[in-house]
Amino acid sequence: MYWPYANHLKGEELKSTDQGLLVLCPHPIYISHMQTPAAIAESFDPVFKDIRERSTIAERFIDRNLYRVYISTLWSNVVMSPEEVGLEEEDLPDLHDIVLQEINDAIGRTESLHDVYQFISSKEGETAMQEARLTQAHKDLLQYFASMILDPDGHKRYMDFIRSEKKL
Repeated sequence: MYWPYANHLKGEELKSTDQGLLVLCPHPIYISHMQTPAAIAESFDPVFKDIRERSTIAERFIDRNLYRVYISTLWSNVVMSPEEVGLEEEDLPDLHDIVLQEINDAIGRTESLHDVYQFISSKEGETAMQEARLTQAHKDLLQYFASMILDPDGHKRYMDFIRSEKKL
């Protein structure tokens, strides 16, 4: 199974696939089910490399803001449809740890993806998304995941309200 990534050049808008996924990397990821954490990490290495390259401003300087936009996009997509990358929901904790290690290696210490989504919800994050020329659907996706991660109880109440309104 593989996850096809749309071609994306620096400065261009991120594209959506026909499945509605917003994607970053031109490299497909091949993962068979029930992989070890090492195999998952190896499969995602090309994606992490691509994210770092796209976030690099000068020879060795990574734009932290752009990097966090890309990482939050990756995580949101994988959580939305883990089967698209050959993972099962049970694999997400291992991938979470792998993503955190990548973040720590690339831009410095972070305790959780909460920090990344807190950035997405900030004014600075909004500016970074505008500078990356994300589509409104892409921004909405990242904001949706931010609301789930930053305020899970509030998100649940809001979604319950939306469901009840649809029933009327």
